[in-house]
Amino acid sequence: MRRRDFIKVIAGSASAWPLLAHAQQGERVRHIGVLISLAAEDKEGQARLAAFLQGLQELGWIDGRNVRVEIRWGSGDGERARKYVVELVALKPDVILASGGSLVAPLLQATRTVPIVFTQTPDPLGAGFVENLARPGGNATGFSLFDYSMGGKWLELLKQIAPGLTRVAVIRDPETPQGVGQFSAVHSLAPSLGLDVSPVNAREPSEIDRTLKVIAQTPNSGLIVTGSNIAVVHRDLIIKLANQYKLPTVYPLRLFEAD
Repeated sequence: MRRRDFIKVIAGSASAWPLLAHAQQGERVRHIGVLISLAAEDKEGQARLAAFLQGLQELGWIDGRNVRVEIRWGSGDGERARKYVVELVALKPDVILASGGSLVAPLLQATRTVPIVFTQTPDPLGAGFVENLARPGGNATGFSLFDYSMGGKWLELLKQIAPGLTRVAVIRDPETPQGVGQFSAVHSLAPSLGLDVSPVNAREPSEIDRTLKVIAQTPNSGLIVTGSNIAVVHRDLIIKLANQYKLPTVYPLRLFEAD
């Protein structure tokens, strides 16, 4: 599907529907699936959902009145997210909102017909989610945070912050294209800066705690936190440990600021 045609589908759903809903009382209730990578109690996830529902309301769409919004929370659990992908696709919604780059691949594996709008997705072109930034093709389009080359910038910034660094650990999600792509960008630049980089694939809080403690015990070490689902879900713990161990750290997003 060309980008222009895809936008027509979304536009017909987001802007033309309110006119039809007000003009024709018998118009069917539209159905939107929402899959968020964070936990239901996560403040960032709640803020994203609230902004989305407010945007719908401003366009004349009220959940439970003329649109039905099915919400699922992945909670940083890949298996749970894949389960919810199957559930939402089976409901045959008019469109699915994927809040989190780790959700896009399983959604595209599950459907090539239901329109998908993604957010917080690093380098959708490099990940293979779209064919072209101007003309995405297929059934997915959305918003990108940055491309994979940003990983090299993070490494340069970390070296400027702490010139004496020799080793850098990179927290990533190895199960997603973004995790692999971002680490590759960091790794490819490391030799020119005289740095040795290694991935941190820990997924559970206990693993993260143990791994960062080991990193802190290695002299001249620093930390890069990539834009991964693991990092976002466990961001409070990562921030706490990085501060506790006094690790020079570069974070990918402003939401990593400590409360």
